[in-house]
Amino acid sequence: MNSFLGSVFWLLVTLGVLVTFHEFGHYWVARRCGVKVLRFSVGFGKAIWSRIGKDGTEYQIAAIPLGGYVKMLDAREGEVDPADRGSEFTSKPVWQRIAIVAAGPAFNLIFAIAAFWAMYVVGMPDFAPLVTATPHSMAADAGVRDGDRVLAVDGKPVDTMGDTYEALGNALLGREPLPLRVRGSDGTERVVTLPLNRLPAGQDIGQYMDKLGIKLASPAPIAAVVRAGFPAASAGMQGGDRIVSINGQPVTDFEAFSRLVVAEATKSPALDIAVERQGKPLSFKVTARMESMEGQPPRWLIGVSPPQPEPMLRRYGPAAAVSAALTTTWDNTASIFNMIGKMVSGQASTKNLSGVIGIAQVANASASAGLGAFLRFLAAISLSLAVLNLLPIPVLDGGHLLYYLIELVKGSPLSERTMMAGQYVGLFLLLTLMGLAFYNDIHRSLFL
Repeated sequence: MNSFLGSVFWLLVTLGVLVTFHEFGHYWVARRCGVKVLRFSVGFGKAIWSRIGKDGTEYQIAAIPLGGYVKMLDAREGEVDPADRGSEFTSKPVWQRIAIVAAGPAFNLIFAIAAFWAMYVVGMPDFAPLVTATPHSMAADAGVRDGDRVLAVDGKPVDTMGDTYEALGNALLGREPLPLRVRGSDGTERVVTLPLNRLPAGQDIGQYMDKLGIKLASPAPIAAVVRAGFPAASAGMQGGDRIVSINGQPVTDFEAFSRLVVAEATKSPALDIAVERQGKPLSFKVTARMESMEGQPPRWLIGVSPPQPEPMLRRYGPAAAVSAALTTTWDNTASIFNMIGKMVSGQASTKNLSGVIGIAQVANASASAGLGAFLRFLAAISLSLAVLNLLPIPVLDGGHLLYYLIELVKGSPLSERTMMAGQYVGLFLLLTLMGLAFYNDIHRSLFL
């Protein structure tokens, strides 16, 4: 499956699962409050399958698999039979209407906790937080060295590279000096302060990460795998050889080795590669060849693969996973509110917003990375839906909750005219946010 089709497929899976679960929350609580549900639809548009349940609800699967919806008996949408007025939505006490509306975000929250729990039970592959700093980057200038192991970010311990990136991303929103506690390759610990306050305003996290320059440390220059039939194997290189130099130029890590292969082969495909094998120096004449691998553009290759970074698998038993899932849910919720607050205050750029294109790309990448990664993605998106739906914007669940809270205070519902005006304002705000997110997605795709 190519990248485009994969992105579309996993976007449909993501929205289908999460939006349907959200709507099931409204449906389940509405039924328990005695509200008549006319239709529960998985998807939108024309029905491709439907049936009427014993409860009188029409259950259907529709042609457009982008979520779903629940249609309740509602006097605001037409005449209601006198016999059904007791099961009509607006006739219910305000606290029941609040419960029905809040159930959608609540079910997204429950789904997020369950997905994080499943992720920890299945296991989340990651890497040890061994980092390097790109030359002349902010991290390099601050004193981050090749092979440093990150122990804590702003005082909070981190165990994996994923935790490190997440903590750095949250800190970049505020652009304030950030202390990192690291352990060097010599075993000594020190604190490095990253001057994030020097970053320019108005850029997204991806651009800030590039300027920061912290990334997973490149593996040692060891030929972990020498592929049969490729130039390195034909010349006599073997798996486990430690690469010392290419054409006399020293090699410090595998990334430097890859760069040198391309640079030197561009001048001449014939390469002199010096290695160390079981403590003995050896030299090989290797003729690189231009080749395309796995659909990538052609490049100079000799058929050598690096050792994998130090792997880590975060896995817990079912009981321990509950605590881990709750903690992760809390931390992710705090991060979402932190981002919203900083964007509202102007500290963080709205360029950090992503729309369906960005979600589709991340969905495809996480699905390709394995079940644990995809569960983490589903949990994060479900949590974002829960929080965003609770924002007090009319047309969202949070806007309806705002109306009902005002009704509780004043003792009567808002007028139809006021609510309709609010709906128009909310629709304008929502479309503006969606348009901005879509623009950001297109801009990233074209220019980054």
